[in-house]
Formats: sequence, C-alpha cells, structure tokens
Amino acid sequence: MPHNSKNPETIALHAGYRSDPTTGAVAVPIYQTSSYQFDSTEHASNLFALKELGNIYTRIMNPTTDVLEQRVAALEGGAASLALGSGQSASALAIQNIAQVGDNIISSTDLYGGTWNLFANTLSTMGIEVRFVDPKDPQAFARATDEKTRAYYAETLPNPKLCVFPITEVAEIGNKYGIPLIMDNTACPVLCRPFDHGASIIVYSTTKYIGGHGTSIGGLVVDSGNFDWEAHADRFPMLNKPDASYHGAVWTEAVKPLGPIAYILKMRVTLLRDLGAAMSPFNAFMFLQGLETVALRVREHSKNAAMVADFLKSHEEVANVIYPTHHTDKVQLERTNKYLSGGNGGLVGFELKRGADGGRAFIDALEMHYHVANIGDARSLAIHPATTTHSQLTPEDQIASGVTEGYVRLSVGIEHIDDIIKDLANALAKLS
Repeated sequence: MPHNSKNPETIALHAGYRSDPTTGAVAVPIYQTSSYQFDSTEHASNLFALKELGNIYTRIMNPTTDVLEQRVAALEGGAASLALGSGQSASALAIQNIAQVGDNIISSTDLYGGTWNLFANTLSTMGIEVRFVDPKDPQAFARATDEKTRAYYAETLPNPKLCVFPITEVAEIGNKYGIPLIMDNTACPVLCRPFDHGASIIVYSTTKYIGGHGTSIGGLVVDSGNFDWEAHADRFPMLNKPDASYHGAVWTEAVKPLGPIAYILKMRVTLLRDLGAAMSPFNAFMFLQGLETVALRVREHSKNAAMVADFLKSHEEVANVIYPTHHTDKVQLERTNKYLSGGNGGLVGFELKRGADGGRAFIDALEMHYHVANIGDARSLAIHPATTTHSQLTPEDQIASGVTEGYVRLSVGIEHIDDIIKDLANALAKLS
C-alpha cells in the first residue's frame, strides 16, 4: 500500500523508509554518528543557510531519527515532526518556540503532574505565565485569553482524570483569536488524531505507548502545517520577525520553499540547537520498533482496560472507577464517543474506600503488576499518585488535577485478562 495510506497499521511500518540504498537493509539502520561529511563547501553553506535540508550534526538531526519523525508525522496527518530527548522536552519546547518573557499560555487543569510542575513553576521562572482553566467549560479558554496569549494546551486523555478533552470546541475558540491548540496525545496514539479535530500541534512522550516496552526515554512534537502563523504576525513575533539567533531569518518567509513547517523548523534549528535536548539515534531505533505495533497494542490495552474497569466497578473496596466510558456526565460520554475510536485507552483510575492507607497497602500487595512511575508499557503497571507522581503538588493542586488520597492509577498491559484481574483481586482481598 502507498505510504500516504490512512491506515495506521500500514503507516507505522512503511512511512519514510523502504530500504537502505547502500545495503538494501529493510530495518532502519542506527546511524550512531555525531556528524556528517559535506559534499562541498557550497553544500555545507546551503545546509547552514537552509537553502536545502540535510544532515549537519546529530544534536539537530539524524537519519535514524528522521524516519521516526516522518512516520509519526504521517501517522498524525501532519507536515513534519521533531524528535526530542523526552516528553518533558517536547512540552517545554512546544511552548518556548512561540512564547517568551511577558507572554502567557492557557492550559487545561487536567494534566500529568510533571507537566503541571513545568507549567506552574519552571516556565514562570522564564517569564512565561501559564493560566489554568477547567476544560469542562471550553469558554473558560476564551475568558482567560488576552493579547499576550500564545497557545492553548491540553491532554487528549488526561491522566489522572481520564476525561476526554473538547478538542474541536477549544480549537474553534483558538481560531477566533488566532491561537493554536497544542494537544498532548501521549495516552491515545492511533485512538485519536487531534489534527482531524482542529488541533495545530501534537506532543508525545514516546516513552509511553509509542515505545511500548519501557526501554527508552523520548518525546516528539508534530506540526500540522495548518496554522497560519503569518496571518497572525502580531501574536507570533518569534516566527514573523528577524531572528537574531539565526542570521536574521524570518521563519514564515524562510520556509516557504520547503513547505508549511515554520514552527517545527524554527524549533529544530534554534531551540534544539541551543538547548540540546536531542533524541539519541539508538532510542529513535527503539521507538521505531515500538511504533510498528502501536496500533495493535493500543487496541489490546483498551480491551483489557475496559474489562478491568468493569471488574473494579463492582468491588466492595472500590468507591469509584475513573475510565472514559464510566463517567456519569453525559457531555463527557459524548466527548469520549466523539474523539476516541477503536478503544478508550489503557489507563484506569479508581478510588479506594480506605483512602491513602488503602492505596499504599493495595500497591504493596500486588504481585504481577509493576510499581513504576510510567504508563504505556506492554506490562501492567500501578502507582499511588498522591505519594509519587503528584506528590510535589499542593493538596489543592492535587485535587484540581484529579488526585485524591485513595486514588490508584493502573496502566493496563497486554497480559491475559484473567491474570490481570486475578492479581488485582488478590491485592484487594488483602485490604479487608
């Protein structure tokens, strides 16, 4: 099938690479090199002047990483993407690429704890304000917007609340004001394509479902190519005024011969160049292996997670189950049906009646589930967020992000469902 096929199973295996032109190797080689031989002084000059694209230095680009970038961009229907050293780097650079001192972004309150800390604390030391709003009311984004707002930010399936974000509703508000919507799609690759619903930028922690095996740390930023940065020049001076860090390049002008990639190219040749959050070629290779089966795995994760949620719902030790199809709010269920297809993700949250003590005791009683601070592995994982991933947040911020004292998060794996539920049942039995 052609590489532009819309079927994710095919894209993940074929986009961006067929075989090595020198050896005929079908597997993407690991180009474990720091630098590249230029054809001539003219060739080198053209690369540095962006008159043509090519390899200069692995801190900025690499042939192995390039295939990963092309495949994920194709999977999302985007124009281009940029691989980075971690999901945290992806979130940070996605903002820093268009926001500077005195600017603000508006973020959903429903965030991963690490992203909340980045936004609430670290970005503020750089002079970038993050205004948090509750996504239950999309108009909250409009009310928080002013002339210094540079982006809206949200997670498609936010952990730990697992309430699907209203992508189209907020994207349309952004279109009114000339503001791009950045979506963290880490928890549901393949299950949701945010660009189809109006988002402009996607970020990933590839560490999670794309990698799928808990072996490597990485992140990605994907540019839809659909946001008109030039039409909103006053709001985005970093893309529309001469950039002193790159011999006065005006990014919306410089990329016109190359395609609608002003946002992602600027990020590559300025922020990635200067901050150095590069993905290693070996990790890019590992993510390519995971990507080949991501469409199959997320369906199995979703299938198992739905059965786990049903099991927990009827258990006497469980006060509440948090899963996209178990929400009682009608609007939230409508969003789940609208934005997720082929499954509702592999994450399940639940609250134990015995609170924090119950959460700790349950985690310690598990035998098969791994107690780790990660999601998206093929293995089943469990954690007590209030004492781990969200422990740096204030009690008020924990509640705002959906973490109660008795909340437990499961990342349901692809083991046999009978074995998963048996382990959960045995751990719950030890609480009584």
